[in-house]
Amino acid sequence: MMNNTPLLLTFADYLPQAQQLADRLNWPLAEVGVHRFPDGECRLLLPESLPAQVIFCRSLDHPNGKLVELLLAAAGARELGAQTLTLVAPYLCYMRQDKAFHPGEVVSQQHIGKLLAQSFERVITVDAHLHRISHLSEAVPLEHAINLTATVPIGAFLAGKVENPLLVGPDEESAQWVEAIARLHQLDCVCARKQRFGDREVRITLPEGDWRGRNVVLVDDVASSGRTLEVAAQLLQAHQPASMSVLVTHALFVEDALERLRSVGVGNVWSCDSVTHASNGVPLAGLLAEALRQA
Repeated sequence: MMNNTPLLLTFADYLPQAQQLADRLNWPLAEVGVHRFPDGECRLLLPESLPAQVIFCRSLDHPNGKLVELLLAAAGARELGAQTLTLVAPYLCYMRQDKAFHPGEVVSQQHIGKLLAQSFERVITVDAHLHRISHLSEAVPLEHAINLTATVPIGAFLAGKVENPLLVGPDEESAQWVEAIARLHQLDCVCARKQRFGDREVRITLPEGDWRGRNVVLVDDVASSGRTLEVAAQLLQAHQPASMSVLVTHALFVEDALERLRSVGVGNVWSCDSVTHASNGVPLAGLLAEALRQA
């Protein structure tokens, strides 16, 4: 392996997406071996010799175990000759908690961001869940902290799936993605307002409008419990749309989230492949490859 050729390293849970990325870039790919002991600890195995540039590819859903493995692998890569480490984490964990809402709360965004900055020279992610900051570098203190957006591949995917869709953002935070996709393809869009009262208790207020017979697509960055999308879909049903679909960047969809969406009339559920899920339909390899070429 030539030292001036970057190497992509990935883990088993992200191997198909990493292979697509490696194919796009024509760069070699290797898998990090992980052996888990009965007590929950792990032993990692990296290639014996590494080039100067190494790119770790792994989404950080189910983050606690993945983070430990990733940080150990990054430290090991340094020992094996890597000089510049890049993390490609299409889904970046612990970005929600950006403020202490109650005395004693730990602001996880800051601390996880600092940990990543200590291990990597570059971090590349997609549609990070940022509320009160405008740039990823405020959470991950690196010069090269890059937050890409999936609006272009999402828009291209929608163009081939839904005729004249009405894009609906379930809350104010989703407006940036909904409006960007609508501008790209001259589509109609609206955004609802949300009040949150707990992890699963939300109140959605739809704007005025009559969307009877429209192909409605609810668009958001991340779906975990799916409660916000569920409540919005339930309200939209009263408008008798021709169809209702959901399209998100990051498909966490915990527990019975998909079943609850189906129960309120959602037909199609689509997502980007940032997190491996049955709903994956929008590949991000092209977006990530372009970012790596420019890094």
